[in-house]
Amino acid sequence: MAGSLTLVAACLLFLQADSAVSNKAAPLGFLQGHLFIATTRPVEPMDGNPPAERYGEYPLVVLSEDGKKEIARVMADAKGNYRLALPPGNYILDIQDRARKHIRAKPQRFTVTSNQTVLVDVHMDTGTRC
Repeated sequence: MAGSLTLVAACLLFLQADSAVSNKAAPLGFLQGHLFIATTRPVEPMDGNPPAERYGEYPLVVLSEDGKKEIARVMADAKGNYRLALPPGNYILDIQDRARKHIRAKPQRFTVTSNQTVLVDVHMDTGTRC
C-alpha cells in the first residue's frame, strides 16, 4: 500500500511539473498578408484582381529559418488574404513548388512574436496568360 501511495505521489508531482512547463510556453503569434498574382493577359479585369479560383493554385509554405523543414501551409482566401497562427520564431515564407511551376517570387524571411501579427505580402509573377 505504501508503494502505491509513493507511485501516486510521484505521478502527481510529474503532472504538476509538466503543467508548469506547458504553462510557460510562449503564446502564439500570427502571420498575415496578401498574395498578389501578376500575370500577362490581354485584358485585365476591371478591379485588377485575378479570379478567386487562381489563389487556390498557389499554396504558401512556411519553412524553418534554415529553409529545410516545412512548418505549415496556408491558402489565400478568395480575395488573396491569408492568416496563420505560429509559435514565436524566425521563418521563411515561400510559394509551394515555386521552382517547378516556374513562378517568379522571392522567398521572404519573417519573425513571429508572441501575441503580435507580422504582415508579409507575397508578390509573384506567373509569366503566363490567364
